[in-house]
This record gives sequence, C-alpha cells and structure tokens, in this order.
Amino acid sequence: MNTLMHICCAPCANRPIAQLREEGHSVTGFWFNPNIHPYTEYQARKATLESYAKEIGMKLIIGGRYDLRSFITNVADNIDGRCVNCYRMRMEPTARYAAENGFTHICTTLFVSPYQNHELMRQICEQMAEKYGVKYLHRDFSPRFREGQDKARELGLYMQKYCGCIFSEEDRYRKRKKKAEPKPEEGKL
Repeated sequence: MNTLMHICCAPCANRPIAQLREEGHSVTGFWFNPNIHPYTEYQARKATLESYAKEIGMKLIIGGRYDLRSFITNVADNIDGRCVNCYRMRMEPTARYAAENGFTHICTTLFVSPYQNHELMRQICEQMAEKYGVKYLHRDFSPRFREGQDKARELGLYMQKYCGCIFSEEDRYRKRKKKAEPKPEEGKL
C-alpha cells in the first residue's frame, strides 16, 4: 500500500511510522497543520519533522503554510467544538493530495494521542477518503503513545506541551492555574 500519512509532529509520528513500515506499508509523510500557533511553534514542529524524516529516510511533503487566520475563521462559530473543523481542515487536504498524487491510502498520526477524539477523527477520515476516492487506513496507535514519547526524548526531538491550537494552549494554562489555586477551607467561602 502506498500510504500518505498526515503528521502533526515528529514525537507523535515515530511509532506510527515504525508500525506501518513493520506492516509493509510504503509511508510518505504529509505536513499540513494550519492550526498550530504561534508561528514559532509551527516552525519548531515543522523543522523537527523535516529533520526526523531525513534521518529515517522518509519522503515528506510540506503542504500549506502557517495560516492562523483560516484556522480561526473555521472554528470561530464553535470554539468549544473546534476539533471537528480542525480535523476536517487537515484531513481534507491530505485526502485531496493523496488522490491527486497516486496514493492508495491515507491515515494520520493523530490516532497516537489518547487526548484526541478518536471516533470523531475516524468519521472525518472516512468521509474525506470517500470524497476523494482513496482508502482510509485505520490504526489506533494510542497504545504506543508513551513508547513514542520515550523514543522522542531518546532522539532529542523537540516536544510540545499542547496539541497545537491557540485554544488548547489556553486550556493548558487554565488547568495549570486551577491546580495552583488554593482550595477553600471547609465551611468558608
């Protein structure tokens, strides 16, 4: 199978790439992530992936560009439900590129994360594959998440602390702040 794999970052990609190669798939990486913010984060993830792809001898296609405005426009009507639009705005170009360039299958490294909505991602991947006439190769890579994180540390790869969008960054800081807030004493407000 000639598979185009959407890749969000090198730490999330290392075990999925290894697994598909072990299964005998020909894997080409596809970087398309207009959701990643700020620009310095986008560049750090992209550069790390480019270096990693070269190191493992994997062809990598760089699609799109830093595009915060299109991401915000696509999610502005439903910020709390933004993930559906974010998945779609990354998987549609993946499926389109695959169809236009002779790939038989698409998949994504997003399935390595235990923090993503796997059922929603699967539905979108299937829809986009059908729309563009390619097959969707489903793999739940999440059992290999910790292994992938360990491998990334071993290789010295840049590792981010949030999924990439500005809103997940905000969520991360809200959770940190909430943990740091003192608990009210019982009976006192």
